[in-house]
Amino acid sequence: MPLAEKKLIQQIRRSARGGKSVVIGIGDDCAVLRVPPGHELLVTTDFTLEKVHFRRDWHRPELVGRRCLTRGLSDIAAMGGEPRAAFLSLAVPSDVPQKWVRRFLKGLLDLAAEFKLPLAGGDTAQSAGGGGIQADIVVVGSVPKGKAVLRSGAKAGEGIYVTGELGGSAAELARLAEATPVGAESLRHIWRFSGQSRPQARVAAGQWLRQHRVASAMIDLSDGLSTDLEHICKESHVGAEIEAEAIPRAQAGPGKKRVALELALHGGDDYELLFTSAAVVPSHIAGARVTRIGHTTPSAGMRLIGPDGKKRPLHAGGWEHFKGDS
Repeated sequence: MPLAEKKLIQQIRRSARGGKSVVIGIGDDCAVLRVPPGHELLVTTDFTLEKVHFRRDWHRPELVGRRCLTRGLSDIAAMGGEPRAAFLSLAVPSDVPQKWVRRFLKGLLDLAAEFKLPLAGGDTAQSAGGGGIQADIVVVGSVPKGKAVLRSGAKAGEGIYVTGELGGSAAELARLAEATPVGAESLRHIWRFSGQSRPQARVAAGQWLRQHRVASAMIDLSDGLSTDLEHICKESHVGAEIEAEAIPRAQAGPGKKRVALELALHGGDDYELLFTSAAVVPSHIAGARVTRIGHTTPSAGMRLIGPDGKKRPLHAGGWEHFKGDS
Protein backbone atom coordinates (compact mmCIF):
# COMPACT_ATOMS: atom_id res chain seq x y z
CA MET A 1 0.00 0.00 0.00
CA PRO A 2 1.32 3.51 -0.83
CA LEU A 3 2.17 6.01 1.88
CA ALA A 4 -0.58 8.24 3.18
CA GLU A 5 -1.07 11.31 1.01
CA LYS A 6 0.72 13.81 3.26
CA LYS A 7 3.73 11.54 3.72
CA LEU A 8 3.84 10.79 -0.02
CA ILE A 9 3.81 14.51 -0.85
CA GLN A 10 6.56 15.11 1.71
CA GLN A 11 8.64 12.37 0.09
CA ILE A 12 8.14 13.84 -3.37
CA ARG A 13 8.97 17.32 -2.08
CA ARG A 14 12.23 16.09 -0.58
CA SER A 15 13.18 14.34 -3.81
CA ALA A 16 12.21 17.12 -6.21
CA ARG A 17 14.84 19.67 -7.17
CA GLY A 18 14.37 23.40 -7.60
CA GLY A 19 15.14 25.41 -10.71
CA LYS A 20 15.72 28.90 -12.00
CA SER A 21 12.19 29.09 -13.45
CA VAL A 22 10.43 28.16 -10.19
CA VAL A 23 9.88 30.97 -7.68
CA ILE A 24 7.55 28.92 -5.45
CA GLY A 25 7.28 25.15 -5.94
CA ILE A 26 5.70 22.28 -3.99
CA GLY A 27 4.09 23.35 -0.71
CA ASP A 28 1.68 26.13 -1.64
CA ASP A 29 -1.68 26.31 -3.44
CA CYS A 30 -0.01 27.15 -6.73
CA ALA A 31 3.47 27.11 -8.15
CA VAL A 32 4.93 30.46 -9.14
CA LEU A 33 6.99 30.33 -12.33
CA ARG A 34 9.33 32.87 -13.88
CA VAL A 35 9.29 33.14 -17.68
CA PRO A 36 12.21 34.91 -19.41
CA PRO A 37 11.39 38.34 -20.90
CA GLY A 38 10.30 38.12 -24.53
CA HIS A 39 9.25 34.47 -24.23
CA GLU A 40 5.88 32.77 -24.60
CA LEU A 41 4.65 29.90 -22.45
CA LEU A 42 4.33 26.34 -23.75
CA VAL A 43 2.06 23.92 -21.86
CA THR A 44 1.51 20.25 -22.65
CA THR A 45 -0.25 17.46 -20.76
CA ASP A 46 -0.27 13.67 -21.22
CA PHE A 47 -1.93 10.75 -19.47
CA THR A 48 -0.08 7.57 -18.55
CA LEU A 49 -2.66 4.91 -17.73
CA GLU A 50 -2.18 1.36 -16.52
CA LYS A 51 -3.46 -1.24 -19.04
CA VAL A 52 -3.63 1.50 -21.66
CA HIS A 53 -0.01 2.63 -21.84
CA PHE A 54 1.77 0.10 -19.66
CA ARG A 55 1.40 -3.11 -17.67
CA ARG A 56 2.90 -3.63 -14.25
CA ASP A 57 3.87 -7.21 -15.11
CA TRP A 58 5.77 -6.08 -18.24
CA HIS A 59 7.34 -2.74 -17.43
CA ARG A 60 9.76 -1.68 -14.72
CA PRO A 61 8.39 1.20 -12.59
CA GLU A 62 11.47 3.34 -13.28
CA LEU A 63 10.89 3.06 -17.02
CA VAL A 64 7.17 3.89 -16.67
CA GLY A 65 8.14 7.04 -14.75
CA ARG A 66 10.78 7.94 -17.30
CA ARG A 67 8.39 7.41 -20.22
CA CYS A 68 5.71 9.46 -18.44
CA LEU A 69 7.96 12.54 -18.41
CA THR A 70 9.42 11.81 -21.86
CA ARG A 71 5.97 12.27 -23.39
CA GLY A 72 5.77 15.85 -22.17
CA LEU A 73 9.40 16.69 -22.92
CA SER A 74 9.01 15.41 -26.47
CA ASP A 75 6.09 17.78 -27.06
CA ILE A 76 8.19 20.73 -25.87
CA ALA A 77 11.01 19.55 -28.16
CA ALA A 78 8.66 19.52 -31.15
CA MET A 79 7.96 23.23 -30.63
CA GLY A 80 11.66 24.06 -30.33
CA GLY A 81 11.10 25.07 -26.72
CA GLU A 82 12.98 24.88 -23.45
CA PRO A 83 11.36 22.90 -20.60
CA ARG A 84 10.85 25.02 -17.47
CA ALA A 85 8.88 22.94 -14.94
CA ALA A 86 6.89 19.72 -14.63
CA PHE A 87 3.75 18.88 -12.66
CA LEU A 88 2.65 15.34 -11.79
CA SER A 89 -0.82 14.23 -10.74
CA LEU A 90 -0.70 10.61 -9.58
CA ALA A 91 -3.64 8.36 -8.66
CA VAL A 92 -2.72 4.95 -7.23
CA PRO A 93 -4.92 2.03 -6.09
CA SER A 94 -4.52 0.84 -2.51
CA ASP A 95 -3.06 -2.50 -3.63
CA VAL A 96 0.02 -0.90 -5.24
CA PRO A 97 3.06 -1.26 -2.96
CA GLN A 98 4.93 1.87 -1.93
CA LYS A 99 8.06 0.33 -3.49
CA TRP A 100 6.43 0.59 -6.93
CA VAL A 101 5.55 4.26 -6.34
CA ARG A 102 9.07 5.02 -5.11
CA ARG A 103 10.68 3.39 -8.17
CA PHE A 104 8.25 5.16 -10.52
CA LEU A 105 9.18 8.51 -8.99
CA LYS A 106 12.88 7.67 -9.22
CA GLY A 107 12.62 7.07 -12.97
CA LEU A 108 10.72 10.31 -13.49
CA LEU A 109 12.96 12.42 -11.26
CA ASP A 110 16.19 10.94 -12.64
CA LEU A 111 15.12 12.05 -16.12
CA ALA A 112 14.04 15.45 -14.77
CA ALA A 113 17.53 15.85 -13.29
CA GLU A 114 19.11 15.09 -16.70
CA PHE A 115 17.24 18.09 -18.10
CA LYS A 116 17.65 20.19 -14.93
CA LEU A 117 13.85 20.29 -14.85
CA PRO A 118 12.14 20.99 -11.52
CA LEU A 119 9.04 19.10 -10.43
CA ALA A 120 7.06 22.13 -9.25
CA GLY A 121 3.78 20.60 -8.10
CA GLY A 122 0.88 18.29 -8.86
CA ASP A 123 -1.61 16.18 -6.93
CA THR A 124 -2.00 12.71 -5.41
CA ALA A 125 -5.10 10.58 -4.95
CA GLN A 126 -6.28 7.03 -4.44
CA SER A 127 -7.86 5.58 -7.58
CA ALA A 128 -10.86 3.31 -7.19
CA GLY A 129 -13.17 1.13 -9.24
CA GLY A 130 -10.43 -0.86 -10.94
CA GLY A 131 -9.01 2.25 -12.58
CA GLY A 132 -5.42 1.20 -11.97
CA ILE A 133 -2.49 3.59 -11.78
CA GLN A 134 -3.13 6.94 -13.47
CA ALA A 135 -0.44 9.55 -13.98
CA ASP A 136 -0.95 12.90 -15.67
CA ILE A 137 2.21 14.82 -16.50
CA VAL A 138 2.17 18.52 -17.33
CA VAL A 139 5.32 20.11 -18.70
CA VAL A 140 5.64 23.88 -18.97
CA GLY A 141 8.22 25.36 -21.31
CA SER A 142 9.00 28.59 -23.07
CA VAL A 143 10.02 29.78 -26.49
CA PRO A 144 10.97 33.24 -27.81
CA LYS A 145 7.86 35.19 -28.78
CA GLY A 146 6.54 34.17 -32.20
CA LYS A 147 9.27 31.53 -32.73
CA ALA A 148 7.50 28.29 -31.79
CA VAL A 149 7.77 25.69 -34.55
CA LEU A 150 4.21 24.68 -35.45
CA ARG A 151 2.71 21.83 -37.46
CA SER A 152 1.25 24.36 -39.90
CA GLY A 153 4.40 25.89 -41.42
CA ALA A 154 5.29 23.40 -44.16
CA LYS A 155 5.30 24.51 -47.82
CA ALA A 156 5.13 22.36 -50.95
CA GLY A 157 8.51 21.26 -52.26
CA GLU A 158 10.28 21.04 -48.90
CA GLY A 159 12.22 18.06 -47.65
CA ILE A 160 10.79 15.76 -44.97
CA TYR A 161 13.24 14.62 -42.28
CA VAL A 162 13.32 12.44 -39.17
CA THR A 163 15.79 12.13 -36.33
CA GLY A 164 17.06 8.77 -35.10
CA GLU A 165 15.60 5.41 -36.12
CA LEU A 166 12.02 4.21 -36.27
CA GLY A 167 10.16 1.00 -35.47
CA GLY A 168 12.19 -0.31 -32.53
CA SER A 169 9.37 0.08 -30.03
CA ALA A 170 6.86 -1.53 -32.39
CA ALA A 171 9.22 -4.47 -32.91
CA GLU A 172 9.24 -5.00 -29.16
CA LEU A 173 5.43 -5.09 -29.19
CA ALA A 174 5.54 -7.83 -31.81
CA ARG A 175 7.92 -9.82 -29.63
CA LEU A 176 5.65 -9.43 -26.59
CA ALA A 177 2.61 -10.44 -28.64
CA GLU A 178 4.27 -13.70 -29.68
CA ALA A 179 4.89 -14.58 -26.02
CA THR A 180 1.42 -13.55 -24.83
CA PRO A 181 -1.93 -15.33 -25.21
CA VAL A 182 -3.58 -12.19 -26.61
CA GLY A 183 -2.89 -11.05 -30.15
CA ALA A 184 -0.85 -8.06 -31.28
CA GLU A 185 -3.94 -6.04 -32.18
CA SER A 186 -5.09 -6.22 -28.57
CA LEU A 187 -1.75 -4.77 -27.50
CA ARG A 188 -1.44 -1.87 -29.95
CA HIS A 189 -2.18 0.66 -27.23
CA ILE A 190 0.49 -0.69 -24.85
CA TRP A 191 3.84 1.04 -25.03
CA ARG A 192 6.22 -0.83 -27.27
CA PHE A 193 9.47 -0.82 -25.37
CA SER A 194 11.76 -3.41 -23.82
CA GLY A 195 12.71 -3.57 -20.18
CA GLN A 196 16.02 -1.88 -20.96
CA SER A 197 14.77 0.82 -23.34
CA ARG A 198 15.48 4.43 -22.34
CA PRO A 199 13.46 6.75 -24.59
CA GLN A 200 15.06 10.15 -25.10
CA ALA A 201 13.18 13.34 -25.94
CA ARG A 202 15.07 15.32 -28.62
CA VAL A 203 14.93 18.64 -26.76
CA ALA A 204 18.38 19.86 -27.87
CA ALA A 205 17.71 18.95 -31.51
CA GLY A 206 14.36 20.76 -31.44
CA GLN A 207 15.97 23.89 -30.03
CA TRP A 208 18.74 23.79 -32.67
CA LEU A 209 16.21 23.48 -35.47
CA ARG A 210 14.27 26.46 -34.13
CA GLN A 211 17.31 28.61 -33.37
CA HIS A 212 18.78 28.08 -36.86
CA ARG A 213 15.38 28.49 -38.54
CA VAL A 214 15.78 25.15 -40.27
CA ALA A 215 12.41 23.49 -39.50
CA SER A 216 9.33 24.99 -41.11
CA ALA A 217 6.97 22.52 -39.39
CA MET A 218 7.63 19.89 -36.74
CA ILE A 219 5.98 17.18 -34.65
CA ASP A 220 7.21 14.43 -32.35
CA LEU A 221 6.70 10.81 -33.40
CA SER A 222 4.49 9.32 -30.70
CA ASP A 223 1.61 7.80 -32.70
CA GLY A 224 3.54 6.56 -35.74
CA LEU A 225 5.22 8.17 -38.74
CA SER A 226 2.17 7.82 -41.00
CA THR A 227 -0.24 9.30 -38.45
CA ASP A 228 2.01 12.14 -37.30
CA LEU A 229 2.98 13.05 -40.88
CA GLU A 230 -0.72 13.29 -41.69
CA HIS A 231 -1.06 15.87 -38.88
CA ILE A 232 1.56 18.09 -40.54
CA CYS A 233 0.01 17.62 -43.98
CA LYS A 234 -3.46 18.57 -42.79
CA GLU A 235 -2.34 21.56 -40.70
CA SER A 236 -0.05 22.84 -43.50
CA HIS A 237 -2.42 22.01 -46.38
CA VAL A 238 0.22 20.02 -48.27
CA GLY A 239 0.70 16.43 -49.38
CA ALA A 240 3.71 14.17 -48.92
CA GLU A 241 5.72 11.57 -50.78
CA ILE A 242 7.88 9.24 -48.68
CA GLU A 243 10.63 6.97 -50.01
CA ALA A 244 10.29 3.57 -48.35
CA GLU A 245 13.98 2.75 -48.63
CA ALA A 246 15.02 6.05 -47.06
CA ILE A 247 13.20 5.51 -43.76
CA PRO A 248 15.83 4.80 -41.07
CA ARG A 249 14.62 1.55 -39.54
CA ALA A 250 15.81 0.36 -36.16
CA GLN A 251 17.63 -2.91 -35.69
CA ALA A 252 16.02 -5.35 -33.31
CA GLY A 253 15.96 -8.98 -32.26
CA PRO A 254 18.78 -11.49 -31.72
CA GLY A 255 20.18 -10.98 -35.21
CA LYS A 256 19.85 -7.19 -35.06
CA LYS A 257 17.96 -7.13 -38.34
CA ARG A 258 16.17 -4.06 -39.62
CA VAL A 259 12.58 -3.97 -38.45
CA ALA A 260 9.78 -4.40 -40.96
CA LEU A 261 8.77 -1.34 -42.96
CA GLU A 262 5.22 -1.48 -41.59
CA LEU A 263 6.54 -1.15 -38.05
CA ALA A 264 8.62 1.90 -38.95
CA LEU A 265 5.65 3.50 -40.73
CA HIS A 266 2.90 2.86 -38.19
CA GLY A 267 4.46 1.60 -34.95
CA GLY A 268 4.81 4.79 -32.92
CA ASP A 269 6.38 5.46 -29.51
CA ASP A 270 9.68 6.43 -31.11
CA TYR A 271 9.71 10.01 -29.71
CA GLU A 272 11.88 11.22 -32.56
CA LEU A 273 11.28 14.50 -34.40
CA LEU A 274 9.62 14.69 -37.81
CA PHE A 275 10.10 18.02 -39.58
CA THR A 276 10.00 19.75 -42.94
CA SER A 277 12.64 22.11 -44.27
CA ALA A 278 13.70 24.05 -47.36
CA ALA A 279 17.17 24.62 -45.89
CA VAL A 280 20.36 22.58 -45.97
CA VAL A 281 19.98 20.11 -43.09
CA PRO A 282 23.02 18.56 -41.37
CA SER A 283 23.30 14.77 -41.13
CA HIS A 284 23.53 15.03 -37.33
CA ILE A 285 21.96 17.58 -34.97
CA ALA A 286 22.71 17.66 -31.23
CA GLY A 287 23.95 14.08 -31.37
CA ALA A 288 20.92 12.79 -33.29
CA ARG A 289 21.18 11.30 -36.77
CA VAL A 290 18.98 13.11 -39.30
CA THR A 291 17.61 11.47 -42.45
CA ARG A 292 15.70 12.92 -45.40
CA ILE A 293 12.83 10.53 -46.16
CA GLY A 294 10.77 12.43 -48.73
CA HIS A 295 9.26 15.76 -49.71
CA THR A 296 6.05 17.74 -49.45
CA THR A 297 3.76 18.21 -52.45
CA PRO A 298 1.10 20.74 -53.48
CA SER A 299 -1.45 17.95 -54.00
CA ALA A 300 -3.14 16.57 -50.89
CA GLY A 301 -2.68 13.05 -49.60
CA MET A 302 0.32 10.92 -48.70
CA ARG A 303 2.10 8.50 -51.01
CA LEU A 304 4.77 5.86 -50.42
CA ILE A 305 7.42 5.37 -53.12
CA GLY A 306 8.61 1.77 -53.25
CA PRO A 307 12.04 0.47 -54.31
CA ASP A 308 10.66 0.06 -57.85
CA GLY A 309 9.74 3.75 -58.00
CA LYS A 310 6.02 3.06 -57.97
CA LYS A 311 3.79 5.19 -55.78
CA ARG A 312 0.94 3.89 -53.66
CA PRO A 313 -1.34 5.70 -51.22
CA LEU A 314 -0.05 5.94 -47.68
CA HIS A 315 -2.77 6.02 -45.04
CA ALA A 316 -2.40 6.94 -41.39
CA GLY A 317 -2.07 3.61 -39.60
CA GLY A 318 -0.68 4.57 -36.20
CA TRP A 319 -2.39 4.58 -32.83
CA GLU A 320 -5.57 6.59 -32.27
CA HIS A 321 -7.67 6.40 -29.11
CA PHE A 322 -11.38 5.50 -29.60
CA LYS A 323 -10.68 4.48 -33.21
CA GLY A 324 -11.96 0.98 -32.59
CA ASP A 325 -15.14 2.29 -31.02
CA SER A 326 -16.32 4.49 -33.87
